[in-house]
Amino acid sequence: MAVTLGDLTTMSLTELDDLFRQSPLGEIPDGDAQGTAIVAPGTELEGPILWFARWLAWRGKVFDRPRATLLNKVGPFGFHLIRARVYIAPSWFDGKPTIVLDYSKTSFVAGKVRDEIREVSPGTYLGIVFYGAQKTINFVLQFGGA
Repeated sequence: MAVTLGDLTTMSLTELDDLFRQSPLGEIPDGDAQGTAIVAPGTELEGPILWFARWLAWRGKVFDRPRATLLNKVGPFGFHLIRARVYIAPSWFDGKPTIVLDYSKTSFVAGKVRDEIREVSPGTYLGIVFYGAQKTINFVLQFGGA
């Protein structure tokens, strides 16, 4: 069954975690993805993270698979900023292979951020954001009009 953006944005944190655990690695993506942040309701981080995401107006990511990098699309015009390295490694969440979006050596601003993504439907990836070792929010990436 295909999982849609609407499905993902109405799931509980437990359901998102279960879906991430059960989802296949998928291929490292290539190209432009629209992004949607999913802030876990009811946590003390919800307000500050939601404000920060809105302030930055995060729009998604543009992957360059041959170079194993990506750039985030930020601001009202979707400027390509904040680079990350992209590779496969064990997940900090469940230890299984995952696609890692690593900002530690590429960004002063986001140096403590690590994202992990897995493909939940063709062209749709569910992500987890870690700040340091702390799991914070989830997000969705959709490629090619998924």
